[in-house]
Amino acid sequence: MNPLFAELGVPAELQAFFQLQEPVFSYEQDYEYFGRNMHFVPTTQGMWMAGNYTASELVITTCAMEAIAYLTLNLHRYPVISAVSLMALGCLPCKPQLEWITSCCQKRKITLVHSKDLTGRLADIRVAAGIRNREIRLDWNGNAVICRANGRSFSVNPESLTLNSFEKAAGLRSGIRTRKPNLHNTYLEQLRYEQQQ
Repeated sequence: MNPLFAELGVPAELQAFFQLQEPVFSYEQDYEYFGRNMHFVPTTQGMWMAGNYTASELVITTCAMEAIAYLTLNLHRYPVISAVSLMALGCLPCKPQLEWITSCCQKRKITLVHSKDLTGRLADIRVAAGIRNREIRLDWNGNAVICRANGRSFSVNPESLTLNSFEKAAGLRSGIRTRKPNLHNTYLEQLRYEQQQ
């Protein structure tokens, strides 16, 4: 067991599942680095993947550490750990990543785990639309997010914008769900907080 992951409260079972040796995660050509006082997440066209490739559920996150924190805090949702596959897309999900998911993962239940802030909620919308081959455009006008999708254009208060509200306003339905931590912006923040208590 790696002492850094043990300090965070990642159980030995999950460390084995993720094959955690060092807090360095490969996104093909790029890497995510994690330490006690630093965390670097790449902007990349590669992906980090863990778990059972043929699993019935795919959890998509921004970074590997968020996937580890999410599963650590939500292990009760996955009594059969081999039924879940995890993927991290880096700081800015891109078209080649989403096209790969579309071609290889359509028959899976998909859960998006991004931050609770506006950037995380926009990532939810971008990733869900990309996976379902929907053309969208999201612009910021200083006070609101201007959304264009499905032949519609609408303005949304950034505080109330979620994947669900976007899909209702745009008349779209992706069938993709999101998970957010209750009290913190990310599951990694929540995991760190809980270990300090």
